[in-house]
Amino acid sequence: MIFKRGSGAAGDGFARILANTGWLLGGKGVGAVLSLAYLAIVTRTLGVEDFGRFALVLSAANVIKALTSFDSWQIVVRYGQPHLAQGNGDALNRVLRFCIVIDLASALVGGAVAAAIILLFGNMLELEPGAGLQAWLFCMVMMITIRSSPTGVLRLFDRFDSAAFAETMIPVGRMVGAVVAWVVMPDITGFLIAWAFAELVCAIAYWWLAIRVGGDRIGSWRAGRALDARHENPGIIGFLTATNLQTSLGSIGQQVAVLIVGAFVGPTGAGLYRLANQLANSLTKISSLLSRSIFVELSRTSTHGKEALGALFRRTNKLALAAGAVIIGLILTIGHPLLGLIAGKEFLPAYPLLLMLGVAACIDLIGVSYRPLLMATDRASLSLRITFVSTLLLLGLQSALLPLYDTKGAAMANILSSLASFAMMGLASRRAMRS
Repeated sequence: MIFKRGSGAAGDGFARILANTGWLLGGKGVGAVLSLAYLAIVTRTLGVEDFGRFALVLSAANVIKALTSFDSWQIVVRYGQPHLAQGNGDALNRVLRFCIVIDLASALVGGAVAAAIILLFGNMLELEPGAGLQAWLFCMVMMITIRSSPTGVLRLFDRFDSAAFAETMIPVGRMVGAVVAWVVMPDITGFLIAWAFAELVCAIAYWWLAIRVGGDRIGSWRAGRALDARHENPGIIGFLTATNLQTSLGSIGQQVAVLIVGAFVGPTGAGLYRLANQLANSLTKISSLLSRSIFVELSRTSTHGKEALGALFRRTNKLALAAGAVIIGLILTIGHPLLGLIAGKEFLPAYPLLLMLGVAACIDLIGVSYRPLLMATDRASLSLRITFVSTLLLLGLQSALLPLYDTKGAAMANILSSLASFAMMGLASRRAMRS
């Protein structure tokens, strides 16, 4: 009887993962098509060198955001579920407000860090005279449009359809902004304004939908203090710290890579690397989408016992393996013509980078269920340590291989660090299932 309940929980959870990932993929499908169009506009308008400078500013902003922001949606989902099940909307609201306070504080810190980086390292970004203020303003927009808290509300209520709609505002906003910039201000400043506009539109959409979906179920916004959530939810600070550091390390590993490439080979190399990395990530976007859906369902299924959790974990692994194989095939067959179609012949030297970065991303995709399992089974600190080691390995390998093999060395470093992370996460996950 226990086995049947566990199997039913696993089956229901897997069905919800597929449904929720389907909603996210629908939104990302629109985004993928639009991203090809606005990437074509940006690359063909700016050229390799200016696109490299544009990419360095974006990467610097993303590094700062990754360093200072928190993945608070996971906190809303993890600690909001018990309050939601008990009908305690006020306690849920305090968790939500606690996350908002954290997000606002991180935005202020991020603004200060951005100013310091631009003042101290502006020359490394090769910004034009007077462009430092523009870069800082762009970073500030990135910080104040943090939308992790409303994302958590939508996922808590299984409204992945609403989240998918809100997420499409990024590519739609960039597409509209890119066209306007191409006509009115076809330079780095114009495209930075376009990207900032997209971030604002997306944040507004997320908050509007979260408040509409949550309604009375998220309680009163005046019920107690936000900081009371620390005492009402034991372990929330440790979970917050672990998720923040883990997300920051993962993002930094990718974004700092572009900065390291720029430091070694200049804006042109950074532009080629950024374009290849963005296209590879577009083809493997399913990895991050699956991870979000899997974490929510594993957190729920963990209450049904090890049998149900193990069954769901194995089914998600098979799904990820099949998706990874399909995407590798796509990169091999359409990668080169797609690159030439989007960016033009001058960007074709990025194809070997696209191939290698695509392989690295697919390795991450195949192991996509490992980290959510560790998080759902209270092993966030172990997952953090593995992420820390793999990020250090990535940056160390890049620093060692870049002088020898230029951008190809940086891409190869991604493959090696992804393999190491896959092995460590896989071993930790199997131990978690046995204990």
